[in-house]
Amino acid sequence: MGKQAKASQPSSFLDLEKAHHLNQQKQYYAIPKHPPLPPPPAPEQWFPWLIPLIFVANVSVFVYSLYVNDCPSRNGDSCTLYPFLGRFSFEPFNDNPMLGPSITTLEQLGGLERKSVVEDSEAWRLVSCIWLHAGALHLASNMLSLIVVAISLEQEFGFLKIGSLYVLAGVGGSLRSILSTYNDSKISVGASGALFGLLGAMLSELIINWTIYVNKCTALSTLMVVVALNMAMGILIPHVDNSAHIGGFVTGFFLGFVLLIRPQYGYVSRRYIPAGYDIKKKAKYKAYQYVLWAVAFLVLIAGFHMSFKKVYEDKVMDIPI
Repeated sequence: MGKQAKASQPSSFLDLEKAHHLNQQKQYYAIPKHPPLPPPPAPEQWFPWLIPLIFVANVSVFVYSLYVNDCPSRNGDSCTLYPFLGRFSFEPFNDNPMLGPSITTLEQLGGLERKSVVEDSEAWRLVSCIWLHAGALHLASNMLSLIVVAISLEQEFGFLKIGSLYVLAGVGGSLRSILSTYNDSKISVGASGALFGLLGAMLSELIINWTIYVNKCTALSTLMVVVALNMAMGILIPHVDNSAHIGGFVTGFFLGFVLLIRPQYGYVSRRYIPAGYDIKKKAKYKAYQYVLWAVAFLVLIAGFHMSFKKVYEDKVMDIPI
């Protein structure tokens, strides 16, 4: 037994020495591991210039409408804030409590009127009406909402997407207003339809980009409260075109799915992956995002087509063959 023990010691020693030598060789020739992948840079925010420009345009158009209105030439001293504002004085308070021009002036400058759009083919009024306002109070409330809501949206998504959303939602609101009234002499003006479109887009943006938000339920509930309050104000305040609000909101809601889609959480663009890194790359969008985008796009195409067809179908039927 003693001889067997002495014979096994050299063998064990040699095995340990050989294993140690092989381990050193593995460490020497091992391929060095890459350091952890650096996080991609935060998305750059756009400089918001379009929304301030829209603000200036709305104010300028309102001042121009007062100049064209020229209340003192028709009503003299009865104009509101005359002679302090001179030619730019408002219509008498009994005629326009919103402190603005007359209905005739608003119609002349492009206010939305069913008869003019349908019978006279003045489709440009669908766009022009969103730049006009019934009065200083109307203008102030809309411009405050514009600055609060739209500045951050332009910073995140850029002027092209938000500008397109603003105008198309305004047109959607105008179409809904035309389709919901049979009073040919009613004049509708204001940016409310476009502004409600921005609120609708904020809601759909939250839904389609659900994975990138942390406090999802809080953000959703807060946004729903804001939308509900704005809708309630439109219902309670007299002489407000709620049809334009609803049309703008619905149009903006579906436009948000199309224009404001963002990559899913964890997606890294190939240009931010250094050479030599072999990582499993996530798809840019989730399957449900593709589905929502496609459905919203089809709904928008069908909605605008059917709305324009409905607005002009009576006139088309009257065209002699």
